[in-house]
Amino acid sequence: MNAAAILLAAGQGTRMRSALPKTMHPIAGRPMIRHLLSSVEQVFERAVVVVGPGMTMLEKAAAPHPTVVQERRLGTGHAALQAEPALAGHAGDVAVLYADNPLISAETLRRLRAARARAGLVLLAMRPADPAQYGRVITDRRGLVQRIVEFADATEAERAVGLCNAGVVCAAADDLFRWLKAVRNDNRQGEYYLTDVVALAAAEGARVEAVEAPEAELRGINSRAELAEAEAEVQRRLRRAAMDNGATLIQPESVILSHDTALGRDVTVGPNVVFAPGVTVEDEVEIRAFSHLEGCVVKRGAIIGPFARLRPGTVIERNAHVGNFVELKAAVLGEGAKANHLTYLGDAEIGAGANIGAGTITCNYDGVNKHRTVIGEGAFIGSDTALVAPVKVGARAITGAGSVITAEVPDDALAIARGRQVNLAGRGFKGK
Repeated sequence: MNAAAILLAAGQGTRMRSALPKTMHPIAGRPMIRHLLSSVEQVFERAVVVVGPGMTMLEKAAAPHPTVVQERRLGTGHAALQAEPALAGHAGDVAVLYADNPLISAETLRRLRAARARAGLVLLAMRPADPAQYGRVITDRRGLVQRIVEFADATEAERAVGLCNAGVVCAAADDLFRWLKAVRNDNRQGEYYLTDVVALAAAEGARVEAVEAPEAELRGINSRAELAEAEAEVQRRLRRAAMDNGATLIQPESVILSHDTALGRDVTVGPNVVFAPGVTVEDEVEIRAFSHLEGCVVKRGAIIGPFARLRPGTVIERNAHVGNFVELKAAVLGEGAKANHLTYLGDAEIGAGANIGAGTITCNYDGVNKHRTVIGEGAFIGSDTALVAPVKVGARAITGAGSVITAEVPDDALAIARGRQVNLAGRGFKGK
């Protein structure tokens, strides 16, 4: 039977002290709402995201999933109820999740759905090292859930309970929405709590079960400090996955990965390397220390860095070398080509086997438009050459050191474009 998920994302996140909606804050290079949706999409056939007024950015991030607006923030139970029209006619199960719990795995959600086959209502719970302000899950002698008590409303005895609510519930659609409509706001906060559906289900005689999962998955994010803790957890997962798949991270704790970083087998990554989103690295590549890669492809056998920067649109072909303080943007460095020192190659195509000397730059921007530079196979670009695009240097051509190249250089030619040296005798520094 099909199942749907409701993601609650209308919270303002005041503790984040940010103009950005809380669930748009990134973890490993993508908004936390997208982390949770990634897991949801593997388990549920439909998803609806509940947002607050004016959260256009969040609506775009949720696409193609529909969004509904909670115009008045009257609590989590009220928020979940706003999704009912979007799920009109849905006869399967419905789960409600908090979008600021972004690290829940697809496997945990599968266990949630499986438990629903034997229970009228299922929720996720955890046993955190520090229960702090979490709501407590109150069970009977059989281990079945009776109710959830919010921390603010709990007695001292209830606060001593170690099993804590993670905010996720799952039930048949008809039951869930019926219980939501019966929720009252007679509590200290004057809000309609989603968690109150647990007591309502138990009062009807429904079997209510808790599915436990690790705190690392179920932690909520309400502050910048908690966001940093979630980032650290995701980085640990990504690094372990990269190493399990055959990459060597020399100093793993110093390497920053993105959610979509793809590292091949026998890749070696030095210390303090940053992978921003959109990076694919093929087998047997070496990424040396303090390099930064984003939106690029590095093909087999290439060597990058140290202190290199690869910007979006860059492709490093097989066995090419990019050295220290070299930056490439929207550029292709051909097979076996080398740019080893102090170079900027933007909007450029570098042929196989070409050698780019130290201090070379492509002058690709005229203040209005970007222009391309094409360098042929086997060309040798002398140190401190400025290539004023659009320009083409032919195969096996050479440019003299210090040249400013503004016109096409034919194949096999030597181009020298610099002022003639003049020596003035006796004009040197003589000292005191």
